Amino acid sequence: MRIKILSDAERDLSLAYLFYERQSKGLGSYFLDSLYADIDSLSFFAGIHSRVFGYFRMLAKRFPFAVYYRIVDDTVLVYAVLDCRRNPGGILERLVKG
Repeated sequence: MRIKILSDAERDLSLAYLFYERQSKGLGSYFLDSLYADIDSLSFFAGIHSRVFGYFRMLAKRFPFAVYYRIVDDTVLVYAVLDCRRNPGGILERLVKG
């Protein structure tokens, strides 16, 4: 299965990278490596995750983030990569926008 990370999700990853990089030099790169590995696993495991707000939600392994995606034909479309510590209403609002 192919994976396509949409621009809003790329922006989510960039903002989180900056946040973690400010916390500790190199942590932002570790964050990206971890999340991209999780996203790459969707080529094998897409569709097994629970549905939340109309999207499949995969929880990241090493950081408190969730990857929200849908499957269209043979492609996994990643719509958002959001911090799980956010207000659920804010997550819903963000996903409805996308």
